[in-house]
Order: sequence, then structure tokens, then C-alpha cells
Amino acid sequence: MSNDATQQAELHRMVMTDHMCPFGLKTLDLLMREGYEVDDHHLKSRDEVEDFMARNDVKTTPQVFIDGKRIGGYEDVLRFFGKDTPDEDEVTYTPVIALFAMAAAMALATSWATQGSLVTVAAAEWFIAMSMCLLALQKLKDVESFSTMFLNYDLLAQRWVRYGYVYPFTEGLAGVLMVSGALMWLSIPVALFIGTVGAVSVFKAVYIDKRELKCACVGGDTNVPLGFVSLTENLMMMGMAIWMLTKPAGVGIGF
Repeated sequence: MSNDATQQAELHRMVMTDHMCPFGLKTLDLLMREGYEVDDHHLKSRDEVEDFMARNDVKTTPQVFIDGKRIGGYEDVLRFFGKDTPDEDEVTYTPVIALFAMAAAMALATSWATQGSLVTVAAAEWFIAMSMCLLALQKLKDVESFSTMFLNYDLLAQRWVRYGYVYPFTEGLAGVLMVSGALMWLSIPVALFIGTVGAVSVFKAVYIDKRELKCACVGGDTNVPLGFVSLTENLMMMGMAIWMLTKPAGVGIGF
């Protein structure tokens, strides 16, 4: 599409006292960014919405018209401009990338604040520990959904169903303790145990049984595929536990 500033678009969207349609605002913003002058019509009551939909034989709002032709709602307008549309079923690594990026930023910030340097052993330790905390948080948002997805592949959960409910709390506990450097006698065996069980379970499901499953590592409402990410999560916990057991005294996070 040509971005001619003289192009006109007609938008009909809900703007009520108790509700302003978010997709209407997104559509308005999209049209303006594409260089359109928008004739923005507000539907201010339920009666106005129903009347508009009946007159135009549509079932939803917002609705966009360009050159007298109905384009449709927000996703239709995205397609009109050749842009990607959201797909709730699409496999994505975005949640994992965002989580690990935030954990890295937090670890570097903590290292800078406490040790005056970004590149430290403690920063690497905090990165793993904070990643564990954030991953646990994702699971704790909906433990029921997580535990259901977890049962698809975790070997211990398949034998003891309650383990799926306990797991997020143990991961979070180990992560918090490792961030603080406290009670390592507790956090190390916990991280080593759940990491080992998890790594074996994921390896079996993905690389031996060749099953295509969704990963429960960032909660039960995502479409991250089971495999490298979940295996990495578990190997990180195992590696952190082993490192904490064997590292020289006075290096990194203290006991």
C-alpha cells in the first residue's frame, strides 16, 4: 500500500462511558501510522453498536471502510496492510527469550550495584538463580494448568501426580535461596534433584520417544515447544547446584 497522507479511512468503534474498545484504539493507531486521515466515529451506547452492526451486516466492531469498501476489524486491517496477524496457536519462543533477557538484565544490574562491575562470577550465578525465580513465577500464575501440561512428560509427576503441584514452589524456593546465598544446604539438593528428574524426563520424551509436546517451563498457557528450552532450564539448575558445591570459597555468592 502507498502511504499517501491524503488517503481517507472511516472507522467505527466503541467509545462508551464504561468501555473503550482496545482493538478500536489499535485500529485507529494503525491507520494513522499508515498515513491515513481517519474519520473516527464513536459508538457511544449498546443501542448504537447494535444498530451499526445490523445496518452493515457485521457481528463485531471496530469496522474500517476505505474508499467506500468495508475492510473489516483490526486483524483484517493488518492483513490489508500486509502485516502479520496474531495467531494464538503459533509456536513461539518469545516468552522464553523475554524471561531470560529480563533475568540477565536483573543479574547484571545487581552485580553492578553490589560489586561495581557487570562481568562477575556472581552475575552468572544470579542470572541462573533469577531465571529459576522467574520461571517459577510463570508456573505459579496457574499451577493447575502447569501441572496438567507437566504430566505429559515428567516421569516423577506421572508416578506421583502431586509433584506437578509441588514443583513450582520448590523451583522458586531454590532460586530465591540461591539469589541470597542462604541455606545452600537446602537449595543445592532441591535444585539438583528437580533439575536431574526434569532433564531425564525431557530427554526421554523429546529425543528418545520423539514426542512433539508443549513445554510447561514457562507455565501452562504458552506454545513453547518442549525440547531445548526445558532441557536447558533443567541443566542450568543441575549445573548451578554442582557449581555451588564445588566452587572455591569466597567466589561469587557466599554461603
